[in-house]
Amino acid sequence: MISVTKIFMSILFFVFGRTILIAQNSCEEQFNFAKKLFEEENYFDAVTEFKRLLYFDLTGTYSYQANFLIGLSYKNGNKLSDALQYFTLSDLSSTTSDEAFESRLEIIKINILRRTTERALVLLDSLQNDAKFRNRIDEINYWRGWAYIFSDDWERASQTFNGIQNGHQLAEICDSVDNELYNPQLAKYLSILPGAGQFYTGEYVSGFISIGWNVLWGYLTINAFIEDRVLDGVLIGSLLWWRFYSGNIQNAEKFALEKNLEITNSALRYLQNHFNGKKP
Repeated sequence: MISVTKIFMSILFFVFGRTILIAQNSCEEQFNFAKKLFEEENYFDAVTEFKRLLYFDLTGTYSYQANFLIGLSYKNGNKLSDALQYFTLSDLSSTTSDEAFESRLEIIKINILRRTTERALVLLDSLQNDAKFRNRIDEINYWRGWAYIFSDDWERASQTFNGIQNGHQLAEICDSVDNELYNPQLAKYLSILPGAGQFYTGEYVSGFISIGWNVLWGYLTINAFIEDRVLDGVLIGSLLWWRFYSGNIQNAEKFALEKNLEITNSALRYLQNHFNGKKP
């Protein structure tokens, strides 16, 4: 004859199992609902529903997926710090090497977008040195190239993309940008001859003005010394000629940096709006 204790335990296990099953079915419905909101690009509501799922998912079945999709939702909403937090949680919740790789890759992309590229490069090195990801070296190098782009190192970006595939589309874009950039140090050194640095950067009006002022104050300084007006020569030379001469050098370097910023920003806008491949 079955004892009362056995009957009670059987009922208890049945009820407990039934409760877990109902809870998991409810979690599945909640996940599908939240995912639908995400796919509809309703990111704010998706975050709310995924967080509700995490609260009720006592077994952690959806921990990785929910945290990862919350991270993507925040990223799409340009809340990069929040996105970073949830991608880190998804990495901690990952159960496969692919899940870990995707989470860490998103963390790297966030660092690229925030221009904390040194951190991105360290994380990329960590992935490359991990034996689990040896079959994904090209993908790692692809994002390394993007890290170089966002750090304005277009030459190394080109080399990285060419390492993946000779004549890579992004390598050609990087080469084009790198060829357009001005060398600020060269502009500075050219300005030893007043106006030359400005001509190099295409600032012709500024270059002619620089030549004019330097010729004028240089002439007046030299003429003062010739006429034995030493004090006048010193004052004109130090207060006027030297001011315009040093300003000419500083302006040439400044123009080069400003032009480079325009070129790189234009290139980034082009990549954002017209490049169809994977982007951070």
